[in-house]
Formats: sequence, C-alpha cells, structure tokens
Amino acid sequence: MSEDFSQVNGIALAYMGDAAYEIFIRRHLIEQGLTKPTRLHHVATNYVSAKAQAALIKLMEEQSVLSEEEWDYFKRGRNQKSHTHAKNTDVVTYRISTGFEAVFGFLFLSNNYDRLSELAGWCIEQVESGKIVHGKK
Repeated sequence: MSEDFSQVNGIALAYMGDAAYEIFIRRHLIEQGLTKPTRLHHVATNYVSAKAQAALIKLMEEQSVLSEEEWDYFKRGRNQKSHTHAKNTDVVTYRISTGFEAVFGFLFLSNNYDRLSELAGWCIEQVESGKIVHGKK
C-alpha cells in the first residue's frame, strides 16, 4: 500500500468506505436498468443496510474472503466509539456494519481499487444469489 493508514480512525475510514461501497451499488443498479430514485433507494438497502453489511461480514468470515490486514481494519471500524447511533438496527449490528465500511474506506484510501472492486462484486453476488435477503443470512 502506498500510504500508512494505521493512524486513521475507524470512523473516518467507515465514512469513506460508506461512500465508496455505495458508488459500486448505485452503478450496479443503474446498469441493471433501475432509474427511478425511489426504487433505486429501496433496492439499494438490500446491499447497503447495516443488517445486510453485517450478514456480508459473517459470510466473508465463513468463506475466508478478507485478508488479515483487511480484518484488522474491520476490527478498527467495529471497535471505534461512534457518537452517532443506529437508526434502524441494534448497536452490535451497527458496529459490525461500521467495520464493513472501514474495510472499504481503507481499500479506497490506499488506492487498492482492484481489491475494492473485487469485494464489492463479491458482495453484489452474495445479495443477488439470495444468500443475503434484507440483511438476513
């Protein structure tokens, strides 16, 4: 990696990762022919909700998808104290989803776009295969 992100806090990584992952999802949905904003938003939640992200992390763990370094960034995001609270989920799920986003933030900020794209594609496949349904595995 070209930079050392060991000093960037998990919440900042998650902030960046939320945006990076969302771009992949929005592009995917538009490429699928979805164009109405209300429908886009509704379908996108199957991919980007805290529950969906927590379920994706569980699958990533079961299938050994993440590297050791990526797990470290996941843990940093998950364990970081946040001053915001979960809107539509419990605190544990919210924190796990923050860790998920931190991984994407780390990959984006370290310019590891190939891995970012690979992980986003893997997530899309899991949701579309039915392995993740409204955030439930």
